[in-house]
Amino acid sequence: MNSNKIFLVLSREFKIRVKKKSFILTTIFTPLLFAAMIILPTVFATTSSGEKGNKILVVDSSGVCAPFFKNSEEFTFEFNDSADIEKIKKNFANEGLYAMIIISKADSALNVNVSAVSNKQLNISAKSEIEKYIQSAIEAQKLKRYNIDNLNVILKDIRTKVNLKTFTLGEEGKEKLGMVEINMAISYIASFMSYIFIFMFGSMVMRGVIEEKTTRIVEVIISSVKPFELMMGKILGVGSVALLQFFIWILLTFGIIFGVQSAVGFDKIAGGDAVAASAQMGQMGAAGANQMVTSLAEQSPMGEVLTALAGVDWFTVIASFLIYFLLGYLLYASMFSAVGSAVDNEADTQQLIFPVTLPLIIGIFIMVHTFQYPDSNLSFWGSMVPFTSPMVMMARVSYGVPLWQLGLSVSLLFMTFIGMTYLSAKIYRIGILSYGKKGSWKEIIKWLKY
Repeated sequence: MNSNKIFLVLSREFKIRVKKKSFILTTIFTPLLFAAMIILPTVFATTSSGEKGNKILVVDSSGVCAPFFKNSEEFTFEFNDSADIEKIKKNFANEGLYAMIIISKADSALNVNVSAVSNKQLNISAKSEIEKYIQSAIEAQKLKRYNIDNLNVILKDIRTKVNLKTFTLGEEGKEKLGMVEINMAISYIASFMSYIFIFMFGSMVMRGVIEEKTTRIVEVIISSVKPFELMMGKILGVGSVALLQFFIWILLTFGIIFGVQSAVGFDKIAGGDAVAASAQMGQMGAAGANQMVTSLAEQSPMGEVLTALAGVDWFTVIASFLIYFLLGYLLYASMFSAVGSAVDNEADTQQLIFPVTLPLIIGIFIMVHTFQYPDSNLSFWGSMVPFTSPMVMMARVSYGVPLWQLGLSVSLLFMTFIGMTYLSAKIYRIGILSYGKKGSWKEIIKWLKY
């Protein structure tokens, strides 16, 4: 094996792909999409939505619900218990109504039937508000049956909300605040990104092999480069493009987020507590910053989120992601390249690609289970099996995984990559110059025996 020739193929693949318009466009617009997904929900949540002053007519035959309705900027309620419902329906467009709510008479159990009539589907805000008001009215009527004095005051007094704070113990029993929601979010993002990137860039290798095979370019290349060197150069070349694009995405995404925060105001994006934290942390040492974050955590939910994020072992999470992404990509890219070499066009890959992608799909299902049960037997074995570990282990890492499990999982993944590369190279060596015959698993097994 000539490493110089592998490097030549690698550099060729890298240069060809980074100059493509598709690479440039996805590299620029994907961070914009990521940043928008982070910023816009917060912005929308802090701004009023929908039209104001929508008029809703309430026909309350129960006689008990009307007092519980409250007007808001978005909805204004009018009440007419004797309204001609059928007449209003026929002339609804001229009534100036957003909707008409019809409440039936209460039955013996004090329950009512409720229906809404409108020209267009009610939005979720209107539906939830109306349901809340009517539920409150019916519950109040049912409570009156018990003839308990000051029942509302008693219920309000006993209503309790418990906020469970979770701590993990570090060295010498030192407590560290954590949030399971944060761990689940990190697990989901890291494992799903592993799946997306492995599948996307692995498929890119397969399409590249098919393209060179159909245009007969490979016949020229193979005259000076061995098939194995060509396959490895192609895999490593696309992998280097993937890493470059990934790092650019990270830098641009965070750059856009911080840029928008600076322009709009940190309080508009991340809440007032985040403003104080962001403004002061840069001027404080590590000890001071940790003390400030701990203080924030005692004051508000945003402070707890900041503290939980600060407590995440980001080095392990990021290092694990890079390792599992690289090894997972190399493993699947070798299989994708073998499939690409066995067919003459992309349409013929359908019968061969399923066994390759099936472990990825299984890994996604185990990954979903792992979010909730990171230490179950299924999660453990899913993170050990090399074909599913790039997704499943990333779903476990943020919860804390013993070092021996990480080491064993990475070792098994690496050894499987070596073995699969050897098998894929045998298929690639024969399939890359085979034309005019549809590849099949029966044919591929024959090639492996050569």
